[in-house]
Parts: sequence; structure tokens; C-alpha cells
Amino acid sequence: MDIVIPNWPAAKHVKAFSSTRGDGFSVGAYQGLNLGSHVGDESDIVDKNRQWLADNSAMPSAPVWLNQTHSTVVEYIDSPTSAILDADGTFTDKEAVVCSAMTADCLPVLLTNTQGTQVAAVHAGWRGLANGIVENAVEQLEGELMAWIGPAIGAKVFEVGQDVVDAFTQTDPQAIEAFQPRDEQGKWLADMNLLVTQRLRRVGVEHVYYSNLCTYADPERFYSYRRDGITGRQATFIWIEK
Repeated sequence: MDIVIPNWPAAKHVKAFSSTRGDGFSVGAYQGLNLGSHVGDESDIVDKNRQWLADNSAMPSAPVWLNQTHSTVVEYIDSPTSAILDADGTFTDKEAVVCSAMTADCLPVLLTNTQGTQVAAVHAGWRGLANGIVENAVEQLEGELMAWIGPAIGAKVFEVGQDVVDAFTQTDPQAIEAFQPRDEQGKWLADMNLLVTQRLRRVGVEHVYYSNLCTYADPERFYSYRRDGITGRQATFIWIEK
């Protein structure tokens, strides 16, 4: 099973990984382990992919799946559930509850405290990030925290307009460091890893780790909405083992 395991010093009983498209049953534009049920793939195949993932990854329970809308909502989960939650982040302090974040270029951000008593998973697109979803997630957790940023679109290829630059710099002038001019048409290249790091450090999270994997640049392993348009979703998971 092809997965990405965080390179961070989390407590041993905190388990986490990002999936890839390297396995699974989807075909065509969704080829591989597509976990997104909202992208046009056949629902029974997505269900089969999700079940295969749960069966082959040693998860203690099925992941809690989200209806992600680039919001800043972070929900507490105290037990496994098959309900689809309207949120872009979840956190828990209970064992065997699997938090998840689906992505196809956006940032999957995992959080835990050093004791490993709380964990969170966040889907951070540029809108959610600019509006404060990472800060909302950090506010729910206690103690000294660390973060891991999973596979996402890289700084060399994430082209954005002036509206994205303004969304960050109007509240934080330092954010301009994460943008490089692309051309004379008002386009910029955005470094999402740097943007999320700035925001994490502003709220006291000094220990930030990165996969340094670009979804756009690796079509064999990762889905990328910016690259392909019609495509699947990978996901990033975290839980506290019993």
C-alpha cells in the first residue's frame, strides 16, 4: 500500500498517514484510490475504495468523512460515525477516532500535542487558510503543539491572482513573503507551506514539519485539481491508538 507517513516526532500512539492514488479500483480520470464521493466517480466504486483503505491500513475504525466547503468550521468528534459532517476540520481526544481531510492540491494539516492526547486534521485551501481555519483548529487543542503539512500543490506551480495576495496581506503584511510575481498580468506564485507556517507560528505552533511533496508535479502518485480539472481525491488521516 502506497502511503505517506509524517516525518514528525509525534507520540508513538498517534498514528497518521496520507493516501495516494497508487491502489484502488477507480478508472479513467479517477484512476486509482479515489476517496472523493463528490467528484463524479461512481459511488459504489468510491465506497469500495474507502473500504479497501480501512481494511488495509490498520485503522481502528472507519474514517470520519467530511463535506468540505472551504469553511473555517472545525468539529469535535467523540466517537466513530458514518455521518458526513459539514466541516473542513475535525479534532478529537478519544482513542480510535479517525479524523480525515480530503485534498487534491489543498493543504492537509495535521496537529497533535506532545503528549498525544489530542489530534486534529484540517483541509486548508487558500480561502479557509486566509479566513482562519488553522487558527480555529489550534484553539481547540491544549499544550505544546506540532504540525505536519502533507502533500499539496507546490510553490513553483501554484499560480494565483491579486485577490489571493490581497486576502492574506490585508491582515498580515508579512504574508507577501509567500508570493512571487509570475508575470505582468497580475499573476503570482503562492507558497502555501510558508503561508500556513506563518499562521501556525503566530498562534504559538513552532514545530512544523513538511512532506515537501507536490501533488501537481506527481500525476502517478497524487490527484491534482489544478493539473487535471476532473480528478479524484486523496486523504490524510490521524488518530490516537488504543
